[in-house]
Amino acid sequence: MTNMKLTSRIFAVLVMAATLVFASLTAFATTNATPDDALARQQVARQVRKELVTLPWTGVFDNLAYKVEGSTVTLYGQVVRPTTRSGAESRVKRIKGVERVINNIEVLPLSPFDDRIRQRAYYTIFNTGSLYRYAMGANPSLRIIVNHGRVTLEGVVANEGDRRLAYIAALTVPGVFEVTNNLGTDRDRRNS
Repeated sequence: MTNMKLTSRIFAVLVMAATLVFASLTAFATTNATPDDALARQQVARQVRKELVTLPWTGVFDNLAYKVEGSTVTLYGQVVRPTTRSGAESRVKRIKGVERVINNIEVLPLSPFDDRIRQRAYYTIFNTGSLYRYAMGANPSLRIIVNHGRVTLEGVVANEGDRRLAYIAALTVPGVFEVTNNLGTDRDRRNS
């Protein structure tokens, strides 16, 4: 009797395993992607991120993002200098496996008014509480985007308290018409 129970359990495990294999093969077939394609996309995404993070002209007032779809990379974001926009595109075009680059990066307009807000926002935000740590290093995790007196906070902070503190600090900057808080938290990143 115990051999029969063991045999039926083994059979049940085999049926379950076969179902899982079939489901995963069906998923790959419906998306026309192979495991090699997924791995190649991940490698391209890592390389794109590296190229964007190491651009020499980016700073706390620039925000760059991207999306990889097959061999096409779409660039997004806002930058202060046109050279940052063109530099990002040319670096990504050189990556092996990238056949097409769609450059949707917006170059923010030249404005002494916005430049003053950038300076004030930088000073106010990074001198509030312990937010100074988000400006440290070559690639700050908190970005301040200013466009026609409107401030958008981009990037990632450690927790919801820092997210709210940055928003409140940005609201106190003289000359700011509106603040949009797109900051994520480390917790959000871990859960996605």
